[in-house]
Amino acid sequence: MLEVCFGEMQAGHLEQVGYDTYCKLLDEVVKEMQGIEIEEEKDVQIDLSVSNYIPDEFIDVASQKIEIYQNIALCRTEEDIQNVIDEIIDRYGSMPNEIMNLIEVARIKELARNLGIIKISEKQSGIVFLYDKNKFNFEILEDLVKKYGNNIRFSQGVEPYITLNIKRESDKQILENTKEFLNYQLSKSVDENTEK
Repeated sequence: MLEVCFGEMQAGHLEQVGYDTYCKLLDEVVKEMQGIEIEEEKDVQIDLSVSNYIPDEFIDVASQKIEIYQNIALCRTEEDIQNVIDEIIDRYGSMPNEIMNLIEVARIKELARNLGIIKISEKQSGIVFLYDKNKFNFEILEDLVKKYGNNIRFSQGVEPYITLNIKRESDKQILENTKEFLNYQLSKSVDENTEK
């Protein structure tokens, strides 16, 4: 049986990286010692030109800002996101748009991660979704064409990508269109798995 003791050294590490990150690292070490293979989680790169940050007027203490950024980055479920939202509102009050956008970007990251998307970027023509070539579901293309018609373009390069053509009206609209596109793919993936 593996015994883990929390001494001064561990407590120091915990303070440096934060509780959630520390628990994640500790879990990985335990799994590694048990011989369980750990699949490295790739971070999804989001490059949308929306204002998503914590304004100084809202939280002016740097360590508190870092804590909130870390908490948002560690979100993996809608429940995690709701817990962070509740914590922010309880501690600091009503959230400004920039933080609401930051939360939406966290939601988009998690949706993208579930679809094997490695990067989402905004270009003049719209939003580009770059997929991990080993995780791209080619069967979804027909459904996407039916729903979006000429507003999507597929390209199969080194990594496959889809460009969704949209006209930029606001930050909120960009985020909503991105989430809708990802949610549609997830719903179709679930339908396919149910049929099998």
